[in-house]
Amino acid sequence: MQKIISFWTDSYQSDRIAFAFELLSFIFTVGASLTLALNARDPNMLYVYPGFFVGSVSQCYASFRRGAAWVMMLTFYFSIVNVFGFGIAIGWW
Repeated sequence: MQKIISFWTDSYQSDRIAFAFELLSFIFTVGASLTLALNARDPNMLYVYPGFFVGSVSQCYASFRRGAAWVMMLTFYFSIVNVFGFGIAIGWW
């Protein structure tokens, strides 16, 4: 149990701003995922895409702060894809 506590404490203390952005990412991504799962038969993507977008942008910034290059690139890609997906869902393109 001490190793688990130490893991979370070390993560928080190493970069408190990145930790806050990671928490924000977690909340929005889980919320969007839960919304998608609960409405799987006919999801309103106008709610889902913004949640995933906020989650991926905040994780992208946290990854930048922590120097996690591949995680940053992946979440940057997710951010761009969510913009395109939202544009299709709202009828922009």
